[in-house]
Amino acid sequence: MKVLITGGASGLGRATAEAVAKEGWRPLVVDARDAGPDVEHVVADLADRAEAERAVRELAERAGGLDAVVTAAGVDACGRLEDVPADAWDRVIMVNLIGTASVVRAALPYLKESRGKVVTCASTLGLRALSDASAYCASKFGVVGLTRALAVELAGQVGVTLLVPGGMRTAFFDGRPEQYKPGPDAGLNDPADVARTVVFALGQPAGCEVRELVVCPSTETSWP
Repeated sequence: MKVLITGGASGLGRATAEAVAKEGWRPLVVDARDAGPDVEHVVADLADRAEAERAVRELAERAGGLDAVVTAAGVDACGRLEDVPADAWDRVIMVNLIGTASVVRAALPYLKESRGKVVTCASTLGLRALSDASAYCASKFGVVGLTRALAVELAGQVGVTLLVPGGMRTAFFDGRPEQYKPGPDAGLNDPADVARTVVFALGQPAGCEVRELVVCPSTETSWP
């Protein structure tokens, strides 16, 4: 199975690439950063539709098609709406939501041919709003709506799964002001554990789909 993974240089994306490789499948990574010599990848800014489409086509043609896409790339810009620079706010929407749509759109010809699968990555903050997170919530609420619509639109052609993860121990929180970092007692999940649920969804037989997966720490404060 040839699996294209966005954000595969770090965090959940990296863990998913590793989990895919352990299954004997072929991970193909798109990331804004170099993923290293041990990962087959293309560097692209997902906020740029042309770059996102180019990366998908390049990896698909190199691999001889695609069997699955996992859109794990994500960014954030914390703060109240009036305090977050407009460009930074817009970039969250462009990467998280528009980038997801761009990647899936570019991959559809290959996925329809293989009757493949898509797993999109939303967040518990795509189901529940939080102050000082308007950009992230808007983008992830959008991913939820996009994915549910795609599940209807692509029924019988491409499998669609919505992944709703809670907090994970990744570099996602690095560089934030202290008030926007998880506290010392936060029970965050290992991204490798979440990645295994992605593999579970991808491994279902044709015609059997995991529509939605909520995977969060048992003490997750943003769920339900």
